[in-house]
Amino acid sequence: MGLMASTELKTKHFRILLLGLDEAGKSTLLYRVKFSDTDVLTAPTIGFNVEMLQRDKGVALIVWDVGGQHKMRQLWPFYFQDTDGLLFVVDSADKGRMEASKREFERALKHECLKGIPVVVMANKQDLQGALSADEITKRFHLKRWCSNRDWHVQPCCARTGQGLSAALNVLFSLVKNKIPSKYEGSHASIREDR
Repeated sequence: MGLMASTELKTKHFRILLLGLDEAGKSTLLYRVKFSDTDVLTAPTIGFNVEMLQRDKGVALIVWDVGGQHKMRQLWPFYFQDTDGLLFVVDSADKGRMEASKREFERALKHECLKGIPVVVMANKQDLQGALSADEITKRFHLKRWCSNRDWHVQPCCARTGQGLSAALNVLFSLVKNKIPSKYEGSHASIREDR
């Protein structure tokens, strides 16, 4: 067995689902983290993107970025199985679609496959005037009620600049590894973003 195959066998993988309405900034967020590039250009995701974010030498986050258009949201449950953690991206400045975003978030949390998994809500687009704060998103989404049976966190961020992204992934990783201790025995504290 080659060195690469041997290394891949030792790597522990966490399956992370990245959801949110279309234009919330999911793909921008994912590729900003993956490539640490301020000039990330993305198009609306038709279907899904899958990227591996290496965490240390022995752990990787496999992130499934699923399109958020209305037609795609109906297919979200097909991606729920075997998910270790959920990143839900909210366009904090789009108050007109906040209720729709909340409704889709609640629908996802009700699904049996996502029962009890850790959740990090990304309050994206904090750089825009009028963006709701993390506290306001927490209240509007009734997170204390909807997430009472799971670990959760709301992270203010800006996918365009990268602000808050590493912090959010660190929190998610910590929540996931605590939920599934058999998958990971180490205690590293920060995400190493691929370049």
